[in-house]
Amino acid sequence: MRYLTDRKRAVGKGAGHSGTEHHWYMQVSAVALAFLLPVWVYIFGSALGQGHEAVMATFARPFPAIVTGLVLFVSMRHFAKGAQMMIEDYARGHTKKALVIAAISLSYVVMATGFYALVRIAL
Repeated sequence: MRYLTDRKRAVGKGAGHSGTEHHWYMQVSAVALAFLLPVWVYIFGSALGQGHEAVMATFARPFPAIVTGLVLFVSMRHFAKGAQMMIEDYARGHTKKALVIAAISLSYVVMATGFYALVRIAL
């Protein structure tokens, strides 16, 4: 029979019982977004107010398309992880499971819609 102290059972487990994985992911994605978002806002701002052809030409270039794709992916994963952490802290039982599934599904739907639109513009 194994003897575990309360401290040994608690090491590496947060409120959602997944340790610090979520926290580190949120920190890394926040730093990535801190660099990506200003670049994307500049690209988007330069295209804002121009005609349809100019906007299509802007996002058809590789760099703006790649930055837009990265912003979509990183921001939606950041949203999903953050929503999951919040839901795990405040909900219980089947409600928690349903809300986590809904938040992750929403992030994937937004990501897929954004990628579809980006591919349609870029190609």
